[in-house]
Amino acid sequence: MADYKSSLLRLLDERGYIHQLTDAEGLDSLAAKQIVPGYIGFDATAPSLHIGSLVQIMMLRRLQQAGHKPIVLMGGGTTRIGDPTGRDESRKMLSDETIDANIRSIQTIFEKLLVFGDGPTDAVLVNNHDWLGKLGYIELLQEVGTHFTVNRMLTFDSVKLRLEREQPMTFLEFNYMILQGYDFWHLSRSHGSRLQLGGSDQWGNIVNGIELGRRKDGAELYGLTTPLLTTADGAKMGKTAAGAVWLNEEQFPGYDFWQYWRNCDDRDVGRFLRLFTDLPLDEIARLEALGGSEINDAKVVLANEVTRLCRSEEAARTAEETARKTFAGGVGDDLPILDLPAEGMTIAAACTAIGFTASNGEAKRKIAEGALWLDEAKVTDANATASPGRLRLGKKKFAILR
Repeated sequence: MADYKSSLLRLLDERGYIHQLTDAEGLDSLAAKQIVPGYIGFDATAPSLHIGSLVQIMMLRRLQQAGHKPIVLMGGGTTRIGDPTGRDESRKMLSDETIDANIRSIQTIFEKLLVFGDGPTDAVLVNNHDWLGKLGYIELLQEVGTHFTVNRMLTFDSVKLRLEREQPMTFLEFNYMILQGYDFWHLSRSHGSRLQLGGSDQWGNIVNGIELGRRKDGAELYGLTTPLLTTADGAKMGKTAAGAVWLNEEQFPGYDFWQYWRNCDDRDVGRFLRLFTDLPLDEIARLEALGGSEINDAKVVLANEVTRLCRSEEAARTAEETARKTFAGGVGDDLPILDLPAEGMTIAAACTAIGFTASNGEAKRKIAEGALWLDEAKVTDANATASPGRLRLGKKKFAILR
């Protein structure tokens, strides 16, 4: 680990958040002597963020824990354009009403993990539509356009990869990096923000904002990115066969959220405990050193801690109790429930409807593999009519049909 002077970079380093820094020495010196306002941007394309965004949210929490000021930037303006990074097609346009409703919904998760208020280190939430929506086109070209060269913009991965794949990129999307750079410059002026944080795929956009601030105001701005977050088996964080693992309860049930963490790979336990919980590092070291079946105890701690932070104490307790009853052979109170329609449905369709599988085809393959059970009987016919009982897929997925 690096020998940092500031509590901020020491905390981020020892918990595994740091991938790249634009000027480690400069940021370390600044954070050691004053409060540093820092921000991360989140677009509002859905009513919830998924757990792929949780490492960014936790980084804002660490910023506040180290005595600095988190700024949550909601992309009410940039959501209308779409970040081309990692995408092969344009983002679907959303109405103003939908974007505003998504922001209100997403705000609830930040309120669980950050302390908002008017104090020097209290978090604030801002919406970039408040300033981007007022920009005239000629004004934008004059203010920002002269500081960006097309030559350099074409070298960014978000653009280059789309062109190499011969996937169309609209002029609208091409402007995304300019507007993100404008956000950093605006926040440095309006909120004194000196730091932008983000995932490793945002490095180019962050550097653009730093250069814009330097050229226009001579400002000393800094950037920090986190490593690309994947699970031990190489899968993208936050994705399952049944879809995304959403942070909000309305989009993803509490028991399923708890089970996602409980079922993580043994190799991920220590890393996830450092990134996604507030447990002391010595306790995390003890938990990740557990061997054999005892590592499951560490996974329960992980599931409880993350669920407690992102949902509530009651949600964590209820999920753990449900899991205990379920694996003991009883029926927990918090299992997913599917009410079977009067006209009936096939057992394969029930698997998909409850979220066990992403399609009926996948359900049929699982049944052919002998992985599905209804009560104590193995399901062998995918087209059989589903009947009430306790449904189990593999060893870890349970649900109630009624």
